[in-house]
Amino acid sequence: MNKLKIPQNHSGISKTLRLPENIVNDVQNLANIKNLSFNKIVISLLQFGLENLEQEDKNSLEELQEKELSTI
Repeated sequence: MNKLKIPQNHSGISKTLRLPENIVNDVQNLANIKNLSFNKIVISLLQFGLENLEQEDKNSLEELQEKELSTI
């Protein structure tokens, strides 16, 4: 089974998300348990999700990224 990796530091951009209250509570509780920021936990969960997409979705995402790079 895959393990969740918590990042050390990162630079990034700001985004606003609307999340269900139960998810916010669970993420905040996990952050408290791990003594990490809410943001670091969210980043870890999103990264884990992206790394474990179904193959068809991974392929579609890679194709889109290649298309975006070719227009630069």
